[in-house]
Amino acid sequence: MTTTPIAHRATAVAARATDLSKVYGQGETQVVALDHVSVDFRQAEFTAIMGPSGSGKSTLMHCVAGLDSFSSGSVRIGDTELGSLKDKQLTQLRRDKIGFIFQAFNLLPTLTAQENITLPMDIAGRKPDQEWLQRVIDMVGLRDRLSHRPTQLSGGQQQRVAVARALASRPEIIFGDEPTGNLDSRSGAEVLGFLRNSVRELGQTVVMVTHDPVAASYADRVIFLADGAIVDEMHNPSADGVLDRMKAFDAKGRTS
Repeated sequence: MTTTPIAHRATAVAARATDLSKVYGQGETQVVALDHVSVDFRQAEFTAIMGPSGSGKSTLMHCVAGLDSFSSGSVRIGDTELGSLKDKQLTQLRRDKIGFIFQAFNLLPTLTAQENITLPMDIAGRKPDQEWLQRVIDMVGLRDRLSHRPTQLSGGQQQRVAVARALASRPEIIFGDEPTGNLDSRSGAEVLGFLRNSVRELGQTVVMVTHDPVAASYADRVIFLADGAIVDEMHNPSADGVLDRMKAFDAKGRTS
């Protein structure tokens, strides 16, 4: 079996939102969380989504990841249109094609690290690709912690287990919602490094919501949301560059 070089895959689209809107409530209580957003998330690329509180960044991720419904527009994961799927099909797509990493580690306390890593595949009745699984375990540095339960692991180690779990099934795309929000700066940097390496070395696609300019600097691209719309984009970001852009949004918000 041959694989396409990562550099060539980078032009393909892993997920796409087109004219995507999400509206809560009606009349005077109506809130527009997403306002006709169109964005591509390319394969083998690490994208960070940033914006002020209430900008719609988490709503965008949840809608694209199939965790939340949307009011209008379309979302595709690969060639699959999410709006056409029934609940059972959507659940299967999330299980088979999408990986998730959340701020809360969401590990089962009764299972070992290795059992937590393979849990989604075990539930689906699929055997993991052992060569890939061992590669992921080595990448996140968990080889000597596989028999430990979550209570025996530090916060950083637990999040590494969550990263490995998301990677283990080789999903088409991984979504992270503030994945380092509960970690100290050192552990957070380790987890972000693993995510970046999964893109560069394994060809994974990662989309991460964050409020932290340092976390965003690990990404290949940052998209900025304000008032439910994409207002800017930055490639090869630096922490200082992202911080300056966010300060500009804050200043604009105070003067508007």
